[in-house]
Amino acid sequence: MRNNEAAAKHHRLIYLLSVAQRRLRRWMAAQPESEVTPAQAGLLFILGKQDGALMGEAGAALDLGPAGISGLVDRTAAARLVERRADREDGRAWRVWLTPKGRGALAQAKASAGEINAVLTDGFTSAEIDIVARWLMSIQDKFPRDSTRDPTRDPEE
Repeated sequence: MRNNEAAAKHHRLIYLLSVAQRRLRRWMAAQPESEVTPAQAGLLFILGKQDGALMGEAGAALDLGPAGISGLVDRTAAARLVERRADREDGRAWRVWLTPKGRGALAQAKASAGEINAVLTDGFTSAEIDIVARWLMSIQDKFPRDSTRDPTRDPEE
């Protein structure tokens, strides 16, 4: 079901989404207790679920290409939060593992994410948040990372 174009324009969704993302990232990066960047926290969350993930798997989970995940792992390894090891079965592949310091940073990042999510959802019902989450997820479907599909065209055309 398509929304009325005039109504969709009224909400300035692109602008609002962009500003919200920038402000949230800036606020998170400015927190004095924050030991990691939001991007590093994302990597730690991935490794918290699957320690020893292949770099490509971690990059895909974070919507990063090879260069992006490589740089993120380099910076996170320089902070001694993760270490990169060659895959035992495929010498061309690399896996990323949490260090003890990384496990501590992961625990802190989880607590911080819980606090931030509480602020983000304050004043909204669970049903409203479910709709916002569904809308945000739909953006990933409508604008796939490596797709040339034009979401502004009707698929029936």
